[in-house]
Amino acid sequence: MKTFEHGGQIDSFAKELGCEIKDIIDLSSNINFIKPEVNIDFNSLDISAYPIYDKLYEKIANNYKIDVSEMELFNGGSSAIFTLFKHLDLTHCTIYSPAYLEYKKAAVNFAYELRTINRFENMLLPVKEGSLVVFVNPSTPDGTYYDIDTLMNYWIQRHCTILIDESFLDFCDGKSATKYIKEYDKLYILKSMTKFYSSAGIRVGTLVSNEKNIESIKRFEPMWKLSQFDSNYLQSALEDYSFKRISKAINVKNRIELEKILQNCELIESIYQSSANYILAKLKNITAKHLQEKLKPYRIMIRDCSNFDFLDENYVRIAVKASSANIILKKALEEIC
Repeated sequence: MKTFEHGGQIDSFAKELGCEIKDIIDLSSNINFIKPEVNIDFNSLDISAYPIYDKLYEKIANNYKIDVSEMELFNGGSSAIFTLFKHLDLTHCTIYSPAYLEYKKAAVNFAYELRTINRFENMLLPVKEGSLVVFVNPSTPDGTYYDIDTLMNYWIQRHCTILIDESFLDFCDGKSATKYIKEYDKLYILKSMTKFYSSAGIRVGTLVSNEKNIESIKRFEPMWKLSQFDSNYLQSALEDYSFKRISKAINVKNRIELEKILQNCELIESIYQSSANYILAKLKNITAKHLQEKLKPYRIMIRDCSNFDFLDENYVRIAVKASSANIILKKALEEIC
């Protein structure tokens, strides 16, 4: 796999198998399979005027229980990451890995001195004073939720600039680090709504920090970054007030189903306990690429995790999808065995 390649390359997979995209069971993508109810006629949108984002800011701020002055919107989470790495006047970055690959890509592109700490072995290794630390919570590709209060206190003592990625926090009941925003002036939190709200094509990412930091970033940002379609879709999605509760409950139920399937599969050595909508599994007697090939006749895609730091060719990530997808996966694994 390419160094920074992601899952979800469904177009090329369908083309390779000579089938329609709708026939693919995409377990490689960690986008929520449940969609919010969106009541909007996009044909009625007035796109002749420049967009105004006031209502969108208010709805997102209310959703995350923060002030409007404590957030800035970007054309997706990756855009927020690259903007922040470019904006910060820092030279050293520590990423608690494995982690979302865009962080490593940004660190490399902006010439940071990069260090990775293996979360699975020892998270208490020393961090360079005054550096940028990146922590994804819940993590990817394993979905572990961490109580990071101890780490936060350590990073603060080391005067670090802290970036916490909470893109998958909506899938669990974990605490947000937003409570530290008013306590520490070098904290940034990434909120990517595209994962939970099943809208990877709607590019809206949110960076949360104190008002002074947000004002500093905004000075270098263009006036219009999001389209009317992005803004109106997400506003409508956030008005589906029952979506969070229902989506979280169904994802938990289906994740438990998936866990049982993987635990009973002879090809799986172990799985990681996840709080997100995906599960990391370690294979035995088969590589990720080999299993991918074996699943092609069933039109099932899974994520080869060999390009994540500290993982090898024996790790796969499998996303939580509909119960019908779990049934087909179970049948496929049984037949492969």
